Amino acid sequence: MATAFLLLMGVLLPYQGEFWPFNKKKFMKMNGAECSHHSECVSDCCLMDLNNRGALCAPKARVARLCLPQTKGSINIICPCQWGLTCISKDPTCSRRCHLI
Repeated sequence: MATAFLLLMGVLLPYQGEFWPFNKKKFMKMNGAECSHHSECVSDCCLMDLNNRGALCAPKARVARLCLPQTKGSINIICPCQWGLTCISKDPTCSRRCHLI
């Protein structure tokens, strides 16, 4: 019986499709939901909410928007850029913005 179970798990474990009970995306939070770490959010950005003294999932920054690189910490002050954009400052006196490079 144990051997059959292990064989079945060996077949199902690599699958991890939509109906897999441990599917990570199923439990991820949408934008606007409370969070405590950026990995909880679909957007991968848990933004500090100073008004409510908490944090909310927020979308990543688009082209020419303010940004900060993703930190190792759990909560962001400003979200990092969307995929394919780079967070740089083209002028030392200006803050960082998302640019297509």
